[in-house]
Amino acid sequence: MADANATPRRVRAILRRLERRFGELVPPRASDPLDELILTILSQHTSDVNADRAYASLRATYPTWAVVVGAPEPALADTIRSGGLANTKAPRIQAVLREIHEREGAYDLSRLRHLSDAEARAYLTSLPGIGPKTAAVVLSFALGRDAIPVDTHVHRVARRLGLVPPKASAEQADRRLHELVPDGLRTRLHVGLIRLGREICKAPTPRCAVCPVKDLCPTAPRYLRVTPRR
Repeated sequence: MADANATPRRVRAILRRLERRFGELVPPRASDPLDELILTILSQHTSDVNADRAYASLRATYPTWAVVVGAPEPALADTIRSGGLANTKAPRIQAVLREIHEREGAYDLSRLRHLSDAEARAYLTSLPGIGPKTAAVVLSFALGRDAIPVDTHVHRVARRLGLVPPKASAEQADRRLHELVPDGLRTRLHVGLIRLGREICKAPTPRCAVCPVKDLCPTAPRYLRVTPRR
């Protein structure tokens, strides 16, 4: 189970500590929702650097989304190879673009700006291969909505902090955090947990001694325990 003290008040306390440690917590970029969607697909199971490189290669090679859809799949995969899993991501990108064009009559997701958070999330997750994390990234980074994408860092840190159960899947963590985190704080907390996960709460061993929230973390005592001398 999640820690019994996993309450909105504790979330606010964690966020205050993260802001004192890392400064203002703002999303790393803001872009067109379709651009963000494709970039997020490319970012799956790879680093931001590799995803950005693959996206730059994609846009340089294929100047429009229509050209991407019409490209031979092997050639498209070669173009985004630097992002990893290219043979999976290439057909997924083409399928997503085809579906959007069929629904909207154009390669354009600007209509999402006029939908509610729930409606925009439902639209995005109805696209081929698009899950809650990718939808939340688009909501948060491109549409300025209050969302908390659960990537590998957020997932790991949230479990260690007891905000979600230790065996919660990413989708279960997404639902739990959306319910737990107060409105208006989700994107900032997402950014803070990513910073914490990348710099301090690392896998497999966190650096609890220098963690700004160690006294609020039920996992920290396990790593801070001093091994007795023999």
